[in-house]
Amino acid sequence: MDAIGWLIFLAALVVSVMLHETGHFVTAKRFGMKCTQYFFGFGPTLWSFKRGETEYGFKAIPAGGFVKIVGMTSLDEVDPEDEARSFRRAPGWQRVIVLAAGSFMHFLLAAVLIFGLALTIGIENDNTTQLGTVATCVPTSAQALNNGAACTSGEAKSPAVIAGLKVGDEVTSFNGTAVSNWTQLSNAILKVKPGTPVALTVERDGHSVTLHTALAEVPGHGSYFGIAPTVTLQRQGPVDAVKYVGTGFSQTVTGTASALGQVPAALPNLFSPNRSKTAAGNLSSVVGAAQATGDAVAAKVGWEYKVNFVLLLIAELNIFWGIFNLFPLLPLDGGHIAVVIWERLRAWFARLRGYRDPGPVDYRRVVPVMFSVFAVIVVFTLVVIVADIVNPVNFG
Repeated sequence: MDAIGWLIFLAALVVSVMLHETGHFVTAKRFGMKCTQYFFGFGPTLWSFKRGETEYGFKAIPAGGFVKIVGMTSLDEVDPEDEARSFRRAPGWQRVIVLAAGSFMHFLLAAVLIFGLALTIGIENDNTTQLGTVATCVPTSAQALNNGAACTSGEAKSPAVIAGLKVGDEVTSFNGTAVSNWTQLSNAILKVKPGTPVALTVERDGHSVTLHTALAEVPGHGSYFGIAPTVTLQRQGPVDAVKYVGTGFSQTVTGTASALGQVPAALPNLFSPNRSKTAAGNLSSVVGAAQATGDAVAAKVGWEYKVNFVLLLIAELNIFWGIFNLFPLLPLDGGHIAVVIWERLRAWFARLRGYRDPGPVDYRRVVPVMFSVFAVIVVFTLVVIVADIVNPVNFG
């Protein structure tokens, strides 16, 4: 099952890469630019065919893909008869659209996956009073609680165990107050001081049962019961599915910004034994994502939960790739967009001063920066890949 998960992820990766290139290809064609190659991979050609003026095929190194558009920069040599159809001769707005189309395809794929998932399988809901976890002991600290540390000998039994609660019980009232969701129940628990006796009523096998216990205390956290809700999947209507797409994008963008901000602190912990509990646990390569997909497919849960995890993971990765490609750094698409914007601003200022258009930016001046950024990206990617191989993150 792990192998099937890897194959699913690799297939999704190929689709994502080629959709990205398709965005560039279709918009370039639409604006009349000449595209001579459309390939998956790099290096020697394994197989290809030519249709019209474009060669399609596969290269030996499956590390991405590319579309070759004539005259992408001022450094490219272009036959005189093709110059009018070169990328560099197109209006600035057309070039920006072509460059941004790759990221747009990532965003579109992610939106379709999230929307379809919400409509068909449903989204996870843990705001229920049905119990999915009954802890056996009281954590010794808030850190142990947050990290899900295993119980050790000598730790006190949890109030949930003392009360006799079981996984699957549905709590209907707490201390005489009816509760219908986890937010209400957890808020009610936190309001009670540790050591205070409490009573709760649960539905179990069609019967109402009232149980008694006293709350424990976790230093740095407060009152502790030792229960957690079960996670269910709920289908959404079209309007709520659209809202969920917005939520998914918002959470991924926020998470991406947070993860990038933690990169300096994360790097030293990539190979530490407790990587998962540090900022390095939020950094992962395609190897880590493939491993997470394999683990999800092999997990002993219903197929709906597997599909939910895998599709959301693929959607989140596409959102990340789309955002990352728009960073204003060469050789990323965002770097080329920045060059086009600077070129047009320069032309605008020249017109204001009565001068002629300076023309395309001289890429010879930016090539050293481009190679430096590319080298940093490659080295960083390789380091994270090695970390994911020798010290993988447990995604649960």
